[in-house]
Amino acid sequence: MQWNLRLRAAERGIWKSAELRRMLADAGLEISAGKMSSWWAGNPPTMRLEELDVLCTVLDCTPNDLMTPEPDKVAARRARTSEAANGNGNGNDPAGDGNGGGAAGPAVTPRLGKPRSRPPL
Repeated sequence: MQWNLRLRAAERGIWKSAELRRMLADAGLEISAGKMSSWWAGNPPTMRLEELDVLCTVLDCTPNDLMTPEPDKVAARRARTSEAANGNGNGNDPAGDGNGGGAAGPAVTPRLGKPRSRPPL
């Protein structure tokens, strides 16, 4: 997702994060300067729905105005993830057998429903 907070704020004549933070506080949302900085600087790592609701109310916008999907990034991530799962693409699988270790040994399989052995006395 592309985060468009600064663009939406600028469209409303808000040029500084401190100004937006004051407006959010007036609307009942007290946030820290650090959180405001992460929102203002780029993609926030997390955001509660209540916070998003107040932010949209203050900026008179919708969540769709604040976030733009980026399907190309999702497709690229999906390709990298599937390559890693198959053992391809990282160059660390000298045997080419998919367990990444080459001669390190057989793949570990789970012992479903089997109790562990007892330790030696």
